[in-house]
Amino acid sequence: MILQEEHAAVCRGLNETFGTTTIDDLRPETKGLSSDLVFRIVVRGSPFLLRIMTRIDEQNDPVRIFTCMRTAAEEGLTPRVRYVNTDDGVSITDFVEAIPLSRSEALVKLPETLRKLHSLPPFPKTFNYVTAHNFFVWKLRKASLLPNHEIDEVFTQYERLCAVYPRLDSDIVSSHMDLKPENVLFDGQRVWLSGWKAAFLNDRYFDLAILANFLVDRRRRADLPRKVFRPSAR
Repeated sequence: MILQEEHAAVCRGLNETFGTTTIDDLRPETKGLSSDLVFRIVVRGSPFLLRIMTRIDEQNDPVRIFTCMRTAAEEGLTPRVRYVNTDDGVSITDFVEAIPLSRSEALVKLPETLRKLHSLPPFPKTFNYVTAHNFFVWKLRKASLLPNHEIDEVFTQYERLCAVYPRLDSDIVSSHMDLKPENVLFDGQRVWLSGWKAAFLNDRYFDLAILANFLVDRRRRADLPRKVFRPSAR
């Protein structure tokens, strides 16, 4: 499962972290869309998470990613970081045995987590969300997924919103930017965040909007199912 060309980098991490290169158990964590190779490993009887970056470039910069992850770990927002190597793109962190997080619990715990996240020291790079969201939104418009009259109405309202949306320096904070359920882990006591590849300085409402997509439910009928954050890729 670990390719030959990655073996030396993994051995360096294991030896520096644990003083051994012996892994008692290794299981791939296959959920999620990350290009990284992610494994649950057991070393000397304890589980850890091994992550191997398969792409290192300007967008997938391990210096930025690991800096954000370590900053979050220092404040207890992500599992303890045991090892990182920016040249190899390898990290080892504690492993969270996650259980489902109910919507009712999430509505209490996740706002608290967001407040703590957005109070972190500034992450090392700002995400140019104005340019980025324009690129993706206009790409969506050209995809012709809806009739033209529906698209025109949506984008008319979108342009009106962009014209009045306040862009305040005080709203640019350390942000996760990928708070889908797969990156929100609940151990029965507390919430942990994982998956820091998209982390930048950004508008604080970006994270809030992503969570709202999964949590805000305007339905009121008691017989309708509640959304649940289920454990997935760490």
